[in-house]
Amino acid sequence: MVARIGMRTGAPRRALRPFGLVLAPTRELATQSLATIEPLAEAYGLTAMTIFGGVSQHRQVQQLQRGVDIVVAAPGRLEDLMKQGFVNLDAVEITVLDEADHMADLGFLPGVTRILKATPANGQRLLFSATLDNGVDKLVKQFLTNPILHSVDEANSPVADMTHHVFELAGADEKKRVVEALASGSGRRLLFMRTKHQAKKLAKQLTAQGIPAVDLHGNLSQPARDRNLAAFGDGSVRVMVATDVAARGVHVDDIELVVHVDPPVEHKAYLHRSGRTARAGASGDVVTLVLPEQRRDTAALLKKASISVQPQQVRADSAPVVALVGEIAPRVAQDALPAVLRPPVQGGGNSQGANAQRKRAGRGEQNSSQGGQRGQRGGQSRRGGSAAGRAAVAGAGVAGAARAASSEQPRRQHSDQAARSTEQAPSGGARRQGSRRASTPASSGIRVGQVVPANTSGGQRRGR
Repeated sequence: MVARIGMRTGAPRRALRPFGLVLAPTRELATQSLATIEPLAEAYGLTAMTIFGGVSQHRQVQQLQRGVDIVVAAPGRLEDLMKQGFVNLDAVEITVLDEADHMADLGFLPGVTRILKATPANGQRLLFSATLDNGVDKLVKQFLTNPILHSVDEANSPVADMTHHVFELAGADEKKRVVEALASGSGRRLLFMRTKHQAKKLAKQLTAQGIPAVDLHGNLSQPARDRNLAAFGDGSVRVMVATDVAARGVHVDDIELVVHVDPPVEHKAYLHRSGRTARAGASGDVVTLVLPEQRRDTAALLKKASISVQPQQVRADSAPVVALVGEIAPRVAQDALPAVLRPPVQGGGNSQGANAQRKRAGRGEQNSSQGGQRGQRGGQSRRGGSAAGRAAVAGAGVAGAARAASSEQPRRQHSDQAARSTEQAPSGGARRQGSRRASTPASSGIRVGQVVPANTSGGQRRGR
């Protein structure tokens, strides 16, 4: 693809219109594909970029607007940019669909179909897939004209330099001890878990036990995934705990041991997980840990994967486990962990430059000045506290007396008016009986709820 685009004699590079397109199911695979393409593209004076979610689209849009020759993209974000008008595929000459069967498993085929329809029908299309099931064959029939099939090997063909082991364990506690033992070796180890939560939890547990481990799963941000994968790749961390997001497309050299801490659900996932070791002619071991309730399902899975292996009942100190551990790496204290596993520093740099020192000195003087001012205000408050309190009490007393006097006068006036009304009212039937509470004489004033004698209009007046 790079050679064909690099030797083209057509229109020059244009904004928003790439000439080559590579579709990948995951961010990790897209990143690694770009790392392979970039050196080749640079030799031809071409530019390449990645497009995927989990990061801001602003930089991606800027690159597209400047013009780019080859785009390596995940289907979801690419479709978003197409709908927003930030990328147009009408100039694409070569389209590569990588890990097509995995895209089918992830439910990307409808989006992939829409993307392929947006490319010119007369362009070249290449499709790479481990199998042609789950709808991949429909893509072949719809978008490939007179395709030529190249098969590297059979789908279930075992790797000659890969040794499989099945360790049957007595229970969950023994499983934890065996996992710790297998992770304690000096070589690179990749441990697979079924869920994101368990992957994160196991990585933290191993790190707390002195075995630095990073996690890789879908809940991590893209920068965190890149950092963890880089730390595992450069050897600063020897153990990675991952979900199936690392089962395909993630290539790290010299992984000597793959451990299925949680056996996968499908046999294809088992093969892809296991394929992270024994790559490019190297040898490697694959261990599957099986609890009593998982034995039947694991046996069926291995049969579908065409893996023939005799299960072994082991403990953490059993000879097969010790042989796989090999040389034990020294434990790492918490204060000596690699940078990728250290908690982020909260504020305050350690630069020794003149400008940084002036800023720190200025902040120190400002804090001292503010502290002195607060101390002075505090002393003044304490010295004047008792006098102010007495003044406030005295003021409250005077105000309370004034309010009492002012409220007493209306009550006396109201009581006098009620008494006069009683004297003027006719006797006998003109007086109406109210509720039980309205039985006190009028001379004692009007209480809340008391019914007073009828007025001249014949109505009743209820006390307020």
